[in-house]
Amino acid sequence: MTLDTPVTYLKGIGSARATLLAKLGITMAGDLLRHVPHRYEDATTVTPLANADVGADVTVLGRVIAKGVLPTRKGLRVFQAVIQDATGMLEIAWPGQPFLDRTINKDDWLLCTGPVRFFHGRRLQPREFVNLGPEEEGTGEGRVLAVYPGTEGLSVRLLRAMVQQHLDALLPLVQEPLPPEVLQAADVPSLRDAMRMVHRPTSVAEAVRGRSRLAFEELLCVQLLHRRANMMARDARGGRQFTNRRQLTSQLRTALPYTLTHAQVRAIREIVQDMESPRRMHRLLQGDVGAGKTVVAVFSALLAMENGAQVALMAPTELLAEQHARSIGTLLAPLGITPLLLTGRLPAGEKRLALTRLASPDAVLVIGTHALLQPDVRFGNLGLVIIDEQHRFGVEQRAVLSGKGETPDVLLMSATPIPRSLALTMYGDLDVSVLDERPPGRQPVTTVVRPESGRAKVFEFANTQLDAGRQVYVVYPLIETSEKIDLKAATVMYEALVTGPFAARQVALLHGRLPAEERDAIMRRFVQGEVQVLVATTVIEVGIDVGNATVMIIEHPERFGLSQLHQLRGRVGRGGEQSYCVLLGDVGTEAAERLSMFASTEDGFEIARADLQLRGMGDLFGAKQHGLPAFRIADPLRDEALNETARTVADRLLRDDPLLELPAHHALRHQLTVGYARALELFQIG
Repeated sequence: MTLDTPVTYLKGIGSARATLLAKLGITMAGDLLRHVPHRYEDATTVTPLANADVGADVTVLGRVIAKGVLPTRKGLRVFQAVIQDATGMLEIAWPGQPFLDRTINKDDWLLCTGPVRFFHGRRLQPREFVNLGPEEEGTGEGRVLAVYPGTEGLSVRLLRAMVQQHLDALLPLVQEPLPPEVLQAADVPSLRDAMRMVHRPTSVAEAVRGRSRLAFEELLCVQLLHRRANMMARDARGGRQFTNRRQLTSQLRTALPYTLTHAQVRAIREIVQDMESPRRMHRLLQGDVGAGKTVVAVFSALLAMENGAQVALMAPTELLAEQHARSIGTLLAPLGITPLLLTGRLPAGEKRLALTRLASPDAVLVIGTHALLQPDVRFGNLGLVIIDEQHRFGVEQRAVLSGKGETPDVLLMSATPIPRSLALTMYGDLDVSVLDERPPGRQPVTTVVRPESGRAKVFEFANTQLDAGRQVYVVYPLIETSEKIDLKAATVMYEALVTGPFAARQVALLHGRLPAEERDAIMRRFVQGEVQVLVATTVIEVGIDVGNATVMIIEHPERFGLSQLHQLRGRVGRGGEQSYCVLLGDVGTEAAERLSMFASTEDGFEIARADLQLRGMGDLFGAKQHGLPAFRIADPLRDEALNETARTVADRLLRDDPLLELPAHHALRHQLTVGYARALELFQIG
């Protein structure tokens, strides 16, 4: 027998069971080993039945001596079983699950976990249970029981029995694909030991250690593929080699009215190294709300300009482009540099002048929108492309702008925090710089959760801020009311606010269905202070910078993801005044815990981590992340430290042996080709 032997040839598995196993992806003997338990029942600490006291939460083990289905007065059918061990008996009840009568038999051993309550005597209602079958007495006690993902026709018990029956024969066939130094660097056991640990653990801790080895191997393979793809892409993209002349960049550092954070200095250093190399830069700069991405981008722009090159910064909206032109213009004024603005609203005469300047080879910084992509926009010497809010532009649009120069360096910016190791896994074709510090002097935003009963006081407080000359946002999840969802909507509440608490104020309504020109006009009025209260949907969540806005009221906060709430909160606290974010509405217990966590921190990376744990990574690892291998065991978020180690190990392996051609790496290279189709192309394997 080998690990490639079809499961039909294994003892006790006929063609019928093989068909069922195929639904779980188990077709070969080796697949049985790779079918890892998704949880464990700890039977090493079972409570004797005589000691299962009322009010305690216990794990018990006993043999079924009686069972049956009992109806209740309300028509509910309850499956009950009485289990027995050497110390006594206990009643177990499953309300509303009469079907268990068909799968639980007399003399079966049950391992049950749950609270013991008093109901005509002691009764345990299991939160979880495992049927061990009619095995010899005490078989489960003192063991950690693996619970496998199953399918109809293959119970957990049957799967466990199959694995245990063949484990001793299969384990000696397992070959170690990872070199000893890699195992040592990651502090993980050998593959054979790990397989034994996950399928036949002596403790939960041992099972966890075995799983971490399998997860590490998966993460290492993905990192090797990504890092190799990145190496090939960088080698293929010959770029411009800039010289760090320290002319304009030093002038800016001297002129800055504040000190750069350590994160900003680190990011600038990484960008400078990229731009000084002969390879084309392709870097993602991601940072939290207000982390100072713009000034980092300006340093990179000045490095290109002091080498005589042109720089194009593209923003997704005219408003954001104008905002960048103002803020960057202020930064560069001491250097005598005025950025060029190019948007669709530019008068014809100004546009002609701008196009003429860009067509010449002279160094210039142009800030614009999609207008930069127009065919009549030609650059005389484009050396650096900076794209803000990169996720708002398609790959094709980014390529069009990059294609307007001779292999310009590319810097992408994103204000959506993603934990670093996850970003490195997602964006395998990019180098990633992370800004994870807030610039000094920024006041934290006070965040509070208020119930519906506190509505009047919330709007009263907002009016005191308006009296002090400040501005207010009120955000709703919907544009219009829906018969299906009982939620307040922006259009309806706009009317209520205009005639109610904000009757004496200048109020405007902003949502995604308004024409783009109308949206921009409303936002300009808000930026200029003509509008005091902006009632809006999430159309305002990114890129709006109004330093005078100090209050953000979010209705139905439970309808927003944590990262979305964080982006909305980031719209206030951008000036020197104390700012406030109020989450308004009655929410359930689960939502209250989530919102309380959000209110307790302003760290966007922590919030993103919590958000991803709550809603999963489906939308991050969806179709848009084409080519990203699926993870069966690893979770790049939960296994963040392992993922970081895998990346470090992958970098070292590829630095010393880019094609994994050394004899010590042959097994790993084979593992990649078996598990990942792209390995053939990336490691030039015939």
